[in-house]
Amino acid sequence: MSLIKQLTLTYPPARREDVVDDYHGTLVADPYRWLEDPHSPETQNWVAAQNELTLGLLHEVPARARVKARLTQIWDYPKYGVPWRRGGRTFFNKNDGLQNQAVLYWQPHDAAEPQALLDPNTLTPDGTAAVTNQVVSRDGQLLAYAVSQSGSDWQTVRVRQVDTGQDLADEVLWCKFAGIAWKPDNSGFFYNRYPEPGTVPPEAQHTHNRVFFHQLGTPNAADPVVYERPDAPELAFAPFPSEDDAYLLLYVWRGTDVQNRIYYRPIDGDGDFVRLLDDADAMYNFITNVGPVFYFHTDLDAPRGRIIAIDITTPERSAWQEIVPEQADVIAFVSAVNNQLVVAYMQDAHHILRVFQLDGQFDRDIPLPTIGSIMGLSGRLADSDMALAFTSYLF
Repeated sequence: MSLIKQLTLTYPPARREDVVDDYHGTLVADPYRWLEDPHSPETQNWVAAQNELTLGLLHEVPARARVKARLTQIWDYPKYGVPWRRGGRTFFNKNDGLQNQAVLYWQPHDAAEPQALLDPNTLTPDGTAAVTNQVVSRDGQLLAYAVSQSGSDWQTVRVRQVDTGQDLADEVLWCKFAGIAWKPDNSGFFYNRYPEPGTVPPEAQHTHNRVFFHQLGTPNAADPVVYERPDAPELAFAPFPSEDDAYLLLYVWRGTDVQNRIYYRPIDGDGDFVRLLDDADAMYNFITNVGPVFYFHTDLDAPRGRIIAIDITTPERSAWQEIVPEQADVIAFVSAVNNQLVVAYMQDAHHILRVFQLDGQFDRDIPLPTIGSIMGLSGRLADSDMALAFTSYLF
């Protein structure tokens, strides 16, 4: 493929529109907004023309067939995700080797043969549907899963019965970056979504995020609003349950800011949310709770991270407890397993794993196979074991 040939390519033209947004007095042109609609015939024709041009060149590369064969051989092996448990059942994702997307499997118990529960590769004939979120109810009976089409950020949430593998009639539309939190009685789930396109001006499409509750068996349009902040339309909210399902928490963020907020309320009832952490002064990742004591991984006054505990009955900052102070290594993530805190640190570009008691007392290091990275870890506070995925160039 010569440089001259590359320079004389005729690329498919992209139409420009006179689209300008006014952001608080600053005009921002967006002439290619029409390309944001992946379903329009114009967008699809433009993408097809681009692909035809690109593939026409790639097919002329003499080494392409050899490289493709070698990459296919290298990638053709089973790939497992980290298993997790709900209601005594085990769930995990597995790619047989060359599947476009991993399949979700489940087992009623560890000795049982795994059964396929959700295969994203079969959701549409062209294989362009992707599962972007999947949350199993606490008893392991129901799966809520979000599907996006053709690379779109928009998600549709559906519900599947685990035992039968059949979908319920429920369908929740117009979600984007949605959190899903099941009620403990499986009556429905909380979720967040943005306004339906066309119901607000284009510049407001990615604002006014709200939290809803969907009761199974009812129309999506009847879902009541659980929480909104019309006074702060730029905030977004992702609902999730506490470890004991006693509280519904909201992870609150604004744009790409890593400094977030945390609100909560009892998961049953319709009370107001308490703005536990509302200053957006640091990163706060909820770890677990023991009754009213909430544990957080935060970088507040600790750039390398530390673990704190907040008793929501005395939430004043003066009453916060530092459980694990900042150390020389950066905290990558924290999980709560077996009534202990499992902390992954980044040390010299690789992970190390340490275990602390809930009061912060160091317990032990967990040796890893060699120098490498933890790709995922699962386990809950009451579990006596955990699972992790590990990768290394040294195996």
